[in-house]
Parts: sequence; structure tokens; C-alpha cells
Amino acid sequence: MSAHQRGTELDLSWISKIQVNQPAVLRRAEQIQARRPVKKEWQAAWLLKAVTFIDLTTLSGDDTPSNIQRLCYKAKYPIREDLLKALNMHDKGITTAAVCVYPARVCDAVKALKAAGCDIPVASVATGFPAGQTHLKTRLEEIRLAVEDGASEIDVVINRTLVLTGQWEALYDEIRQFRKACGEARLKTILATGELGSLTNVYKASMIAMMAENLVTRVRTWFCVMICSQHVERHPAHRSDFIKTSTGKETVNATFPVAIVMLRAIRDFFWKTGNKVGFKPAGGIRSAKDSLAWLSLIKEELGDEWLKPELFRIGASTLLADIERQIYHHVTGRYAAYHDLPMS
Repeated sequence: MSAHQRGTELDLSWISKIQVNQPAVLRRAEQIQARRPVKKEWQAAWLLKAVTFIDLTTLSGDDTPSNIQRLCYKAKYPIREDLLKALNMHDKGITTAAVCVYPARVCDAVKALKAAGCDIPVASVATGFPAGQTHLKTRLEEIRLAVEDGASEIDVVINRTLVLTGQWEALYDEIRQFRKACGEARLKTILATGELGSLTNVYKASMIAMMAENLVTRVRTWFCVMICSQHVERHPAHRSDFIKTSTGKETVNATFPVAIVMLRAIRDFFWKTGNKVGFKPAGGIRSAKDSLAWLSLIKEELGDEWLKPELFRIGASTLLADIERQIYHHVTGRYAAYHDLPMS
């Protein structure tokens, strides 16, 4: 079995002890939301950094090859060149982190990015997105087909029933099969947190997903990891798998309370195994101000090590437009008219 087909052993004793302090989580979330954002050149710098974390996404029923081509062009040129020149950032290679599309549109995206001469990854949703209620064999085949077509990242959805009924072994086995089907592609496990019932379930599902995704031979004790961490087999940084909040199609998507729980699960998993797992909020993140709050949360909860595309992504379809408007305002002192900025 290859490295990408192994996972951390399932540790249900760890899962059974978990209880989330909801009032404390909500207080922490309020602190984040009440914080004043950075201003002026600091804001511009952080917004440009936020661009590099975006999985630029289109998941519409009317997606066409031409839509995908425009999306890929925008991924390569996310901010108008004259604005970047005004900030002396035109030669820094700023692009979005990935392009995310339905499996049937993967070939279109790969072709468009290749024609544009850039190596931005193509991500594809899969496994019966967004409900995850189709037959497991069909879901696994969907992963394989997307990878064959050139997707290097796969965003899968779990069967929420397994969480709501406490079938943790079945959830672990399902994600292990997703991991195997992905081969060398990066796996992002969407928990659909708005449908999991409680923050405790969010933490448990996060931990199960990381155990199933991650590539260490076995779970080490806290003491062994802290003292003998050099013996832990680590997941290569450029292939870190992710846990993701939402599909963007649920009634409740990415929220700060859910994010705090997931980030602390990531931190606990890192302390226990020595392995870093990425985090991707998605759904409802539309404004530049929102993106700054998310970056601040990652920095405070996990540290600067996670502020890179290998470990942090933002799933969004409209966020980039607002970031570009704010950059335009910073450079020109006025807000852009609709025709001033290129559409994606």
C-alpha cells in the first residue's frame, strides 16, 4: 500500500471523550467578529495575500466551456495589472490558489489553464456533491474520473447520516476509500457542518476525517510525539489534505464558531501526531472584510505556518470581485464602476 493509501489508525477512545464548550466557542467567535480590520497599505497587503488562498469556484448548472475559460483567465490574472503596478506587486506572480469546478468541467479547466501557460491546480467537487447521498461505488468512480481528467485536488462530501447516527467507523472507512481513490491528488473532505447537529459532532467528524486522510503509520501517544517527533512519518507539506466546512449549498455554511472548533481539532491532531492538516472555509464568504477576519482567525489559532496555500484555502465565487474593488479604491481613492473591472 502506497503512502497516499494509508491513514492514521482509528482511535475511538479519543473520539468518545470529546465535548465542546459551546458558550466559550461563541464568545471567541464574537471577539473575532468585533475586531477592527487593518487599514490602508496593511489592508491592501492582506487582501492581496487573501487572493492567493482563494479556490476560485463555479458550481452552477449553466456552466459552459466559455464560462470555465473566463474563470481560469481570472484565476491567472485576479487583480488588474495597473493596480498591481501601483502597488509594486505586478511581478510577484499573484494568482488564485486553484480553480474549482464540477467533474464534467475538469477537462475544460485543464485545457484553459494549459492554454494560458499557468500551473494553477484544478480542483473538482465529487462524491455526489452536495448531498453525498448517492451509492458509494458511484461516488468513488466520480473521484477516479475527475483525477483521470486532470484534477489534482478533489473536494469530497461525507455522508452526513454517518455523523448524525454516530457511525464513526463507517465514516472513517468511507473517507479512507476516498483517499485511496484520489491517488496522488490532494483530498479536501467537506463536512457540511451546517447539517451535523452540534459543535461536538463537528469536532468528532473533523478528527475522524483527519485520521482517515492522514499519512502516519499509527497514532502516537502525546508523550512520544512531544519527545520523539522525529520518528513520526509526516505527510509531505505540498500534499497536505484538508478538512472543509461546507459545500456552499447548505442553509448554514462557513461560520466562525464552526471554524474555531475545526481549527482546534486541527491543532489537537497536530500535537498528537505531528501532522499538519489544511483548512478550507467555504460558503457565504463574499466580502473583503470577511476574508481579513478569516486570515486573522487562522493566524491566531494556528499561527503563520498555516497562512500558505498548502494549508489554507477559501472557497469562493464572488469574494475576488470585492477584494479587487477594495484594491481599486485603495489605489485610486474611489470605488470602481461595474465596467472598470474585468469580469470572471
